[in-house]
Amino acid sequence: MGPVDKLVRMALAAIVAVLYFTEVISGTLGLVLLVFAGIFVLTSLISFCPIYLPFGLNTCKNK
Repeated sequence: MGPVDKLVRMALAAIVAVLYFTEVISGTLGLVLLVFAGIFVLTSLISFCPIYLPFGLNTCKNK
């Protein structure tokens, strides 16, 4: 996972968290988005997204 991909995922997770905790989004939709935000943070921290494997995607530049 490339640095831009990580940055985008972390930014989206932060936005969803702020919207959820300020109660702009709530209910089932809010919880689902919060779970996805957690997954985005986790995959950014470990630099691996399992969904990329079946599609052969790679956002990290090869040296």
